[in-house]
Order: sequence, then structure tokens, then C-alpha cells
Amino acid sequence: MNSRNKMSSASDQEKLRPPPHVLIFPMPVQGHLNPMLKLANLLCLAEFHVTFVISDFNHRRLLQHNTASAAFSRYPGFQFRTFPDGLPDDNPRNGHRAMELVSSVANVTVPLFKKMMIQENFLASATRRPVTCFVADGLLSSAPDFCQENGIPLIFFGAATTSYLWAIFRFPQLLQAQEIPFRGKSMDGLIESMPGMEGFLRRRDLPGFYRVDDVNDPTLKEVVAATRLIERAQAVILNTCEDLEGQIVAEVRKHVPRVFSVGPIHEQVKYRLTEKKVESAIITASLWAEDRSCIDWLDAQPPKSVIYVSFGSLTLLTREQVLELLHGLLDSSQKFLWVMRPDSITGSDGEDPVPAELMERIKRKGLLVEWAPQEKVLNHPAVGGFMTHSGWNSTLESIAAGVPMVCWPYFADQMTNSRFVSEVWKIGLDIKDTCDRKIIEKAIRDLMEVRKDEFMERSANLAKLVKKTVSKGGSSYNNLDGLILYIKSLVI
Repeated sequence: MNSRNKMSSASDQEKLRPPPHVLIFPMPVQGHLNPMLKLANLLCLAEFHVTFVISDFNHRRLLQHNTASAAFSRYPGFQFRTFPDGLPDDNPRNGHRAMELVSSVANVTVPLFKKMMIQENFLASATRRPVTCFVADGLLSSAPDFCQENGIPLIFFGAATTSYLWAIFRFPQLLQAQEIPFRGKSMDGLIESMPGMEGFLRRRDLPGFYRVDDVNDPTLKEVVAATRLIERAQAVILNTCEDLEGQIVAEVRKHVPRVFSVGPIHEQVKYRLTEKKVESAIITASLWAEDRSCIDWLDAQPPKSVIYVSFGSLTLLTREQVLELLHGLLDSSQKFLWVMRPDSITGSDGEDPVPAELMERIKRKGLLVEWAPQEKVLNHPAVGGFMTHSGWNSTLESIAAGVPMVCWPYFADQMTNSRFVSEVWKIGLDIKDTCDRKIIEKAIRDLMEVRKDEFMERSANLAKLVKKTVSKGGSSYNNLDGLILYIKSLVI
């Protein structure tokens, strides 16, 4: 056989070999499920096989309210594997009780998952090789031991902002510098032992898990222990880009062999689908039915006249907070679209969260819906501002849409994200730790009227930057290609 025939034969054999097989395991909450489903989409576009672990509870809701399952059906190498999350169906899975999922997943889901992996020869089949690597949620603390015991390369996925991950990773240094706990210290004091965030990060901007009187708080210890495990991973995937968090990414690179910042992932998916000329709906992980009538309402509003209000999938509000927020919105005289989840109000004792007399005023100025197609809303010409809990997915979607923000964070990474919005990127206002109608009214007026032009200009410029980074030749585009090549290199 001549050399040309040998090369052709080797090429044919390569085509017959199964592609890399990636296992993805997110925590079963929407903020983690959504970007990791989008990562799965990107890997499917690279013609990899993907096994995606999902809770029974969330899988049922995806089937009920979303097109994700149907959209993934176009990829023959993709499969869902479902497991119980260990919580009863009536568990709210929101607010601070969302952390119950972490313990429940560890005690119930993980043992079942491990058993399945061993019984099924690490998911090998006649057409599918055993898993090439394990992309694990950054909160899945069992992943390093499992991968080490079974010789599987581990890639951690950071669903939250990299600045949050870094702030938690620096726990020992914060403790040594006596910057935590906060007892008796000004919440506005600057944090000095946080490389990359000196000069603007205050105590009140540290991740919400630090807001405890005792640094031995079980939840804080659990989160810190899980985050420190990134040093045991062969690689880390970050849903961010150099233009947003370049200095912080550089700090993380000092502790992990390979760091792939590929975000914003939702924009990366859009670009890659267009590049490959794939006709497919954008895959989202909405766990609630989206009320698309709000788009018709927006169609009837003037350009940049509406402030969109949504506090995400986990935030809980008291009735008093709802009233302060509503009065602030109404007194600002701005039109608004507010996503008010039915399970988001606490302590109402059977009362309607919105009094009847306010409903009449709302009908003249705003619209309340239970859930909305957020990306579509943020990209609507009528939307000129976003009042947000500063969850990382929402923040990235707002940045990419060029929409300035009023930030009212709830917990976890949201405290840090809101500071970046106001002080680093300067595309919005941070009103954390306040819920006063006068402060809310002023912030909304500043965003939508008084300082509208400056916020819109900065937001538009930042949107151009992040769209460029996922375009061909951009840093996130190149990093995704690097991730794909790295996974291919793991195939034996």
C-alpha cells in the first residue's frame, strides 16, 4: 500500500471512531442548568457525544415549559440521564432553601449517579465511547474524588461570575487579614486582600455567603470547600470573557492548569449556530411557562421607554418589599414590565401581594407577568433599563443586549456582580441593602431619564465588545476552539 492509500485508510478509520464523549452534571437550579445546557449545545455543534445529567423534577418541567428536549433531538449524540434530586415535589427550591439542593444532590443524586456510571461501563455502548471527560458544576464537591478514582479528566464549570469564584477562593487570605467576619466593621470598608479587585470591592460587595457572624458557618464552609477544589481539576470553563473580567481570569489561571473563558455562552451559541448555518431554536432552560403576551405589550410602547423588572428564579421578596418596589416604580412615572413569580412572595398570609388600589395604577403604567422570555424582552426596542437581582446569567444577557441596570442583589455572587455593574463597567446603579421607595424611584429616574444617555452609550459600547469576543478571532471564540481541541486530545 502506497503512502497516499495509507493516509486515506487512517483517515477513514478516524471517521469510524466514535467522537469524544462529554459528561455534564449541573446543579439542579435554573441559573446553573441554563448555561450548562448551552455548553452542551456548543459541544454538540462540535459533533461530540454529550450525556447531560438532570433531575427528574427539572426534566419534567423542561418538557412541560420548554423546547430544549425537542431542540436537542436534532443531535443524535446527545442524551439526558435523569435522577431524583432527593427533595419532595412541594419543596420550594428557592431563596436560601436552594442550598438544600446541594446537600440533597450529594446524599441522594450522587450515589445513584455513581452506581449508574459503573453499571453502564461509564456510559460506553456500541456507538459511544466511555466518557472522555467530566464537566462538573463547580458546586459538585464529589467530582474530584470520583474522577481521580476512575481515571476520568475533570473539568469544572463556573456557573457564577469569575469574580465571585475568586472571592470565595481567597477565603483563607481574607480570614488571615481579619477582613472577615464583618462583626463591628463598616460594610463600606474596602477589601485589601483581593488581587484584581483592589480599590473598589467593599465588604458589602463580597459574596453573600460571607454575611455570617461565624466563619465556621456550615453553608459558608461548604461553598468555600467546593470552590477550593478547582485546583484539583485539569481545566476550568468560565462563562465570562477577557473584556469583562480579564484581571480576575488571570488570577484564576495561576491556580489551574487550563482556564477556558468562553462567555457569554448564550452569545457564543447564537454566533456558532449562525456560523454553521444551523436552523435551530436557541436552547434555554426555562422551568416556568413563559408569558409571551408581554411581547405584544412591549410592541405597543415607545423605544427605550420601559424598565424591565425581574429578580430571577430563586429570589424571595416580602410583601413589604414588593410594596416598596412597586411604589418606587409607580412614583418614577416610568413604564415597567415586572416578572413576579407566583412562588416569590413570602409572609403575605393569604393576602394579595398587590393591593387592589395599586392594581389600577399598575394597569396605567405597567404589566405584571409570572414569567417572561427574558432574552427576547431585553433585546426588545422598547426596553431601556433592567431592574435586576444581578444573577450572572441575567447580568450577561443585559450586557449583551446593551441594556443598563439598576441592581438590587439578593445573595451569593449577586453582591459582587452588582458592584462590577456600577463601579467597573459603569453601566448601571447598585442599590444593594436598601428597599426604600424613594431610593428606588431616584435610581430608576437616573437610569431612564437623568443619566440615560451616558448609561446607554456605555452599555452599547460594552455590548459591542462582548459580541466581538465570541465572533471569529475573538478571545472567547478562540478559547472555545481551544476547549474543543483539548477535549479531543483526551481521546485515547
